[in-house]
Amino acid sequence: MTEKIGFIGAGNMAGAIINGLLRQGVCPADHLAVYDHHSTHYARFEERGVCGVETVRQLVKFADIIFLSVKPQNYDEVLQNICPFAEGKIIVSIAAGISSAYIKERLGDAAKIALAMPNTPLLLGEGATALCQCSPLTDVEYAKVKAVFAAGGVVQDLPEEQMAAVISVSGSSPAYVYLFAKAVIAGAVEQGIDVAVAKALIAQTLIGSAKMLTDSGIEPDELIRMVSSKGGTTIAALDALYAHGFEQAVIDGMRQCTRRAKELGK
Repeated sequence: MTEKIGFIGAGNMAGAIINGLLRQGVCPADHLAVYDHHSTHYARFEERGVCGVETVRQLVKFADIIFLSVKPQNYDEVLQNICPFAEGKIIVSIAAGISSAYIKERLGDAAKIALAMPNTPLLLGEGATALCQCSPLTDVEYAKVKAVFAAGGVVQDLPEEQMAAVISVSGSSPAYVYLFAKAVIAGAVEQGIDVAVAKALIAQTLIGSAKMLTDSGIEPDELIRMVSSKGGTTIAALDALYAHGFEQAVIDGMRQCTRRAKELGK
């Protein structure tokens, strides 16, 4: 990729995206730059050859593609700061609940925008990113943004009206998985199993189960049946989970996640 890429906000997600780009050789380090209020964050980037700049203006002038990797509550300030220099730039938002209309109100209708919802497994190159192309961003420009996220995992195209809801599916869902793992580990320790052994076993079980979902071509209900036998141990465990409303608790959590995402975008 020949385009230069800049990140406003030098947090974990910016670091994850940059790691993917460098690991996959998609973009050389001298085509990357970061800006953050806290220049102390720059050291981990600069040791890999990525420049930390002193001002937003420097960042925007440097970059062809600009990632807004700040919290939603900081968007007004950031968009105000980049507006005088942003013409013709590709703007990529990775914040929950921020709409293209919100950005265009502050940068103008000609702003070229992509909305993204990555997740933290991007840190290890195993991310899942939902991505939305917003007019007037061209297909060629969108493909360049898509290539950035593809360097760190799987990318799925979505219409903008689904971007708030997808946060509950992939953006926030790693936390659901970790909570489940935490509960399994606690249950194992209660029964006398060493915590390190339990962690290793549930982690590999989650990895293997995920591969069954992606690679076997078998639907979740059938995968559940494959593990279960009438009157067996798995059925006993599932009955307890169903009795405590496991599925509905997950669905309710997803609804609350989406509700909050929409609130953040107002």
